[in-house]
Formats: sequence, structure tokens, C-alpha cells
Amino acid sequence: MPKEGIGGLGIFLRVLFALILVYATYNPEGLSYYHWTIVPLKQATKFSFSAIHPLKFLAGVALLVGWIIFLQATQRSLGLKGVVLALALFGGLVWLLIYWDVFSPRGARAISHIVLLVLALVLATGMSWSHLSRRLTGQIDTDEVG
Repeated sequence: MPKEGIGGLGIFLRVLFALILVYATYNPEGLSYYHWTIVPLKQATKFSFSAIHPLKFLAGVALLVGWIIFLQATQRSLGLKGVVLALALFGGLVWLLIYWDVFSPRGARAISHIVLLVLALVLATGMSWSHLSRRLTGQIDTDEVG
């Protein structure tokens, strides 16, 4: 009989995949899909479809699929109120860590990393919430059909 729930490894993998998705899409270090594809298109004087490499197109589609999966799961499991509460929780945690001088964000780059981390944590929470909620309450989430 399979083990119920996702466990620590499952949550870790969801956080890891959310971080990969968020940081692959954009990050302040300049190593992202945005910097690889969008910035050169914005800098081009004349748009041409030949400027878009097939690999860039496929990478964009893969990122889009990842975003749809994560956003849909987050919306279904947390809803708007849950997302707002998760943002408040993680934002408050960041505030507390700054207040305790655990870290001190200086500049736009550091703040960008914090925002990206919080976004990834909210997405990972959305992916994990149904499993965690079932474990905590014994209730299961179902999708309405029809």
C-alpha cells in the first residue's frame, strides 16, 4: 500500500522545482529566459521571427507549461485569500528576519532575490497545500465537475 501524503522529500522537491521555474524565468543575475530571449528582442531595431531560435521557443513553452501547472494548482488549493495569506506569512517572515538582522537587503538585486524566493515559496505551498491539509485535517480536496 502506498504511503499517504508527500513527506519532507515531496515538499523539498516542490520548493526546488518552484525555485527553478521562478529563477529560470527571471533573476537579477542575468541568467534567465528573460535575459536570453526577451532582452535581445527588445534591443533589436526591427523584429524578425528569424531572430527567435527554436530552442528559445521550446524553452519558453516549457516555462509556460510549468507556470500554468504551478499557478493552476496554487489557485485551486489556496484560492485568492490563501495566496494573500501566504504572501502575508512569507512577507512577515522576511520582515522578522530583517528585524533580527539575520540578513540585510541592500539594493535592488537583494530585494529581487527576496521577492523571487517568496514567489517560489507561495507556488510551492500551493502545490503542496492539498496534501498538507489532508494530513492535518483528514479532509480531501476535490475538483467540481460540471
